[in-house]
Amino acid sequence: MYRNDSCRQKCLLGIIAAVFMLTSGCQKPLHKPQPQKELVTDADLGTTIGSLVEAFFPEYIPVKGYGVVAGLPGTGSVECPPEIRAYLEQYILKELPDRKMDINAFIDSYDTAVVVVEAMMPTTASKNDTFDIVVTALAGTQTTSLENGWLYGVELKVAGGLSTTMRVLAVAAGPVFIDKIGRQTNKKTGYILAGGTVLSEFKVNLAIRQPDYQTASFVSNRLNEKFGRDTAKAVSASQIVLEVPARYQRYRKRFVAVAAATYLNESPQITQTRINNFVRRLAVAEEKYHSEIVLEAIGNACLGKLSALLNSSNEEVRLRAGRCALNMGSFDGLKVLRQMAFDTNSAYRLEAIEAITAGAARNDAAAIVRRLLRDEDFDIRIAAYEQLRKLDDITVSGDLIADSFYIEQIVQTPHKGIYVSRSGQPRIVLFGAPIYCRDGIFVQSADGNITINAAAGTEYVSIIRKHPTRPQVIIELKSSFDLADIVRTLCREPMKQTDRGRAGLNVSYSDTIELLMQLSEKAAVAAEFRAGPLPKIGPIVKK
Repeated sequence: MYRNDSCRQKCLLGIIAAVFMLTSGCQKPLHKPQPQKELVTDADLGTTIGSLVEAFFPEYIPVKGYGVVAGLPGTGSVECPPEIRAYLEQYILKELPDRKMDINAFIDSYDTAVVVVEAMMPTTASKNDTFDIVVTALAGTQTTSLENGWLYGVELKVAGGLSTTMRVLAVAAGPVFIDKIGRQTNKKTGYILAGGTVLSEFKVNLAIRQPDYQTASFVSNRLNEKFGRDTAKAVSASQIVLEVPARYQRYRKRFVAVAAATYLNESPQITQTRINNFVRRLAVAEEKYHSEIVLEAIGNACLGKLSALLNSSNEEVRLRAGRCALNMGSFDGLKVLRQMAFDTNSAYRLEAIEAITAGAARNDAAAIVRRLLRDEDFDIRIAAYEQLRKLDDITVSGDLIADSFYIEQIVQTPHKGIYVSRSGQPRIVLFGAPIYCRDGIFVQSADGNITINAAAGTEYVSIIRKHPTRPQVIIELKSSFDLADIVRTLCREPMKQTDRGRAGLNVSYSDTIELLMQLSEKAAVAAEFRAGPLPKIGPIVKK
């Protein structure tokens, strides 16, 4: 009897405990639950191409050569090491076989200087694309300045050798640019803006980690299936060569990342698992780039799940989800990026503008970006202009001045501004053109050789230049108050009839943009002045 009552009591207590547990399930827990660990690992999701191959695709290739800067006003030198002289003689004879020229006399002139030519050639460049280079007078020579010089044609090869048999990757030539806006003091070093020209496109090579013909063939077939015929070619058991698809031509680095993130095998079930996993990672993980790339590699199947992130409260998540969706052709992705580009409070406006240019149809992208030329923020107007240049939009057109630089006038914005490039193609861009100077101005170059003067009440601007080597010779020309006309008068070649029947003073691009900065700073023109960044050539440049 006692035993049965004891058992009955225990059963009753158990029922009460169970009821308590059930009814307390909707109660707020006393302690915050620990986040669940990642249940699906990358290994569980399948084999990617990147796990089997290693992409040989450095961002830049260091290239180097030796050449001669000519046209110097006695600031060069006669010194040249024998091995470099022999190389230059051989190269000049190869380039000018029918021209009678005393090569030694050319090198031994104080109006020339032998220079080291260096650059970081971008591997993303296509054939005939240009890049910036830096020229430096040989150490230990008497060269004092490369200002106003012109670099004669140079072959650029992988840095580290001086053999005429080495493969030529690029050639270089052009006027020397000295940065006077940044008050560059060492004039024995200068830039050739957009002076290097790529001779052939850099091929993307995939190295098979464990060489095997079957693996190489399998990977090639998968990439051709994914990105189109002739994308990948297995040239050996250890190497695959890639051709970048047309839609990724300007974004080759991204293509390599997407190709590496491509899975070898697909099935509806595993694909959905991958989508769920990487959409969640894109939403909550700290490192989001990899998830964005993987989702782009998966393709349109992830658009449904990805669309949920287009309304995320996290702006970076919206940017990445929008860019990924747009690259798959989604209008919803374009809508999100367009909103971000026009949002003056957004921290990702510049990235959104670039993503629109990269992923949207050309006409759609141009229509959106043109509107941004009217933005209050000068940085946004400059970014819109740069993207329209990439699109070859009719909004951007210019005149080539003295075979040296372009002057471009943007009339679609009411905001007056002057933008000058210091990397890439030399350009003077006039936002809100035409821009007019006021009268009563006096601006002079740092060396005193160039003067822009307009007394109060005069009907023209007087532009005066002293001869670079004969200061007693002074040339004066007249210009209208239109800033574009002033630039043309400064920079056109002297005594040369142009299509407008006028000559110029042959002032360099370096001097011209420094004078434009002064005109803005002294309020001679009611326009903000902005200079672009200097070339990103790394530690090569010596200040």
